[in-house]
Amino acid sequence: MENKKTALDIIFSGYDNFFEAEKKIANYIMNNQEKVIEMTIAELAAASGASEATISRFCKKCNMKGFHHLKISLAKEIVESKEGAIPVSNDIDEHNISQSLQNILANKIEELRQTISMINEKKFKEILDLLKNAKSVQFVAVGNTIPVALDGTFKFNQIGILAVSNTIWETQLAYTYNLTKNDIVIVISNSGASKRLMTIIDVANQQGATTIAITNNDLSPIAKASDYHITTATREKLFMDEYCFSRVSASMVIEILYLFLTVGKDHVYQNISRYELSTADDKI
Repeated sequence: MENKKTALDIIFSGYDNFFEAEKKIANYIMNNQEKVIEMTIAELAAASGASEATISRFCKKCNMKGFHHLKISLAKEIVESKEGAIPVSNDIDEHNISQSLQNILANKIEELRQTISMINEKKFKEILDLLKNAKSVQFVAVGNTIPVALDGTFKFNQIGILAVSNTIWETQLAYTYNLTKNDIVIVISNSGASKRLMTIIDVANQQGATTIAITNNDLSPIAKASDYHITTATREKLFMDEYCFSRVSASMVIEILYLFLTVGKDHVYQNISRYELSTADDKI
């Protein structure tokens, strides 16, 4: 099922690694996709404030043969996205709430669709097998992805897989030094460039634990240092050029793992039922 990354996904995932001049090009393309496919390289240079040489280097960094290749890829993606879809833009405007909601919905749907399309089925099956047989699973994250780690910990414990997470990085690190080859560390990071999480991966690798990364960038330091990597797609830079806040795709990956580890397994249902019965008195 694994599909090739779209041009936009490559731009989104590589954004944090671009030079400032390249980010100007990326920002313009993300916000003006249809205009770009009609432009010459000189027109894009003028519009984005970057040189033609920088645009050429940018295209190569995005795995494109050149600017023409980039335009063809963008045009194909625009046509495919419009088939049967409601026309949307990248704007959020409180004076046009209805259209703004459609814009957000369309981009969130695309995040999820692209995330699923990039899952490598063979590697994913290996990850599932490892999780089923793990002694314990440690979820680690910093900043705004901590809630995803906490959610993963709750879900895994609920279905009988011993899992742990902590909101304090130093505690996460201390725990990692106690891992063995029978343990798994799942690292969640949008950028894949956190120094703190890299430290945890290095320690986990030293301890012989299996490391699984969930990031937006398959070329990031965290992705490269991990044994397995699941790439998530993001679209929020369509709305905010510098700040990456979305947890939707990472949360969905946790949901997918949870469902695959749950469906059709009697002992899992028994664990969930046991948990629900024990908390039944707290519900009105």
